[in-house]
Amino acid sequence: MVLLLLTFTISLFGLYLLRFLLSRKQSSRPLPPGPPRNPIIGNLNDLPSHVERDWEYWLKHKDLYGPISSVSIFGDNIIILNDARFASDILEKRSSIWSSRPAFNFAKLAGWDKALGMTAYSDPSFKTKRKALGHQIGSKVSVSRFDAVQDLEVRRFLLRVLEDPDNLVHHIRKETGAIILKIAYGYTIEPHQPDPLVDLADEAMATFRLALLPGTWAVDFLPILKYAPSWFPGAQFARMAKAFRRSVAAFSDVPYAFVKHQIAQQDFEPCFLSNLLQKHGNQLEPGSDEESVAKWTAAVLYAGGFDTTASAVTTFFLVMALFPEVQRKAQEEIDRVVGTTRLPGFQDRENLPYINAIIKEVLRYNPVLPMGIAHASVEDDMYEGYAFPKGSVMVPNVWAFMHDENTYPDPFAFKPERFLGYDGREPEVNPYSFVFGFGRRVCPGQTLADATLYISIARSLAAFTITNLVQDGKEVDTRIEFQPGGISHPESYNVNITPRSPRHEELIRAVETEHPWEESHSRELQEIRQRM
Repeated sequence: MVLLLLTFTISLFGLYLLRFLLSRKQSSRPLPPGPPRNPIIGNLNDLPSHVERDWEYWLKHKDLYGPISSVSIFGDNIIILNDARFASDILEKRSSIWSSRPAFNFAKLAGWDKALGMTAYSDPSFKTKRKALGHQIGSKVSVSRFDAVQDLEVRRFLLRVLEDPDNLVHHIRKETGAIILKIAYGYTIEPHQPDPLVDLADEAMATFRLALLPGTWAVDFLPILKYAPSWFPGAQFARMAKAFRRSVAAFSDVPYAFVKHQIAQQDFEPCFLSNLLQKHGNQLEPGSDEESVAKWTAAVLYAGGFDTTASAVTTFFLVMALFPEVQRKAQEEIDRVVGTTRLPGFQDRENLPYINAIIKEVLRYNPVLPMGIAHASVEDDMYEGYAFPKGSVMVPNVWAFMHDENTYPDPFAFKPERFLGYDGREPEVNPYSFVFGFGRRVCPGQTLADATLYISIARSLAAFTITNLVQDGKEVDTRIEFQPGGISHPESYNVNITPRSPRHEELIRAVETEHPWEESHSRELQEIRQRM
């Protein structure tokens, strides 16, 4: 055992010494500036800690090294972009070079290798998955087929908030999960109790967030560790990945089996996955590439849309309490266009420009993916005198783009008017150009996410007044803080949410009689899972 450990360690050191020497040879070409690199490990000690907001950490590079900088970890080059122009020039205009992804070794070992976000651009399944998603949720027309689902679940969300405003974030996550699971699988969640599919999906998403934490897993920097035995020092990640794989496999396999069962029983609601299966005559070979695509395109709707949409809606409620003048203007527009006898619908959207501006400003103010998702190059590239060797990783600091005062004057103020043009100014840059990704990696679900945000925000503004809490006759200031992590959520906060009038409360409660709670699919799902 000792001899084997010594042999493996020496081999590992030798391989990475060779890699370091090769990378030094490459570094004679002009990489972007950055902090001094240490032998072998490079800038491993210069990565932000888990408790730091990495978008703020990397923005410091702009003052130190300019709008484009670099670090090196065990010979791998990481390029940080702190200027939107560079992101557009490289990730958009040169997307044929920069449409791949970093290795994400641990995430793949943890079972996420089939997810679209992890799939290499050169993988044939990449285009197949994108095409399947684009066909059903890639346009306003295709997304409109799910308007009824969103209409109902948002009305139920308003009712939950009315009856229990202190658990706002829980209700937001319930709403978002209910919408996505209904669209993806035709699945009805438990209306008031914990739901097994929501719990299963949440467990899998927790592994996803952990798997992508920067600087956490040695195998992300030392790929050879994939081949290390589980007892090897530093290889505890292998045991963790094995545990994660069980959750991830259940996340993709169980709802897939549920939909197949419902179709076989001729008792299913048309949904993303049922449409995809019927396109193949409900006959996909178990274990085939086609089956994998079907499972993972459905799963990615939840993986890609749940946390991000919930974060944006949570941010919306926070800023409405902090910027009451914005809320007042929005409600005046709704009352003028829609009236007070009904809630806004999708048919009203084009006549509600201020509401649309609020959605843009929410996404600008707190971009849900503040550091975007990293891209990787498939060949050598040059830009403005800098060289990027093949395999370089490029990270766009989207938060920095959204808070650049040259693009968005007064960036820390919440001003929807900036997108409408005011005081003789032209409308400012639409944040959708950045917050949904770049080039051939732009989010395929952005149209669906945008629709969910619109109907959630418009109806919340129509129905509720959102204010700071009042204690002992004094308004309690609500702090604006955001959690570190790949997806930016507001820190826990409390606001006061009340119906705007008795008439508005009647509109909210009408869903109870118009659409009584139906029985959930939780029992069927649990039975199917037990048989698997």
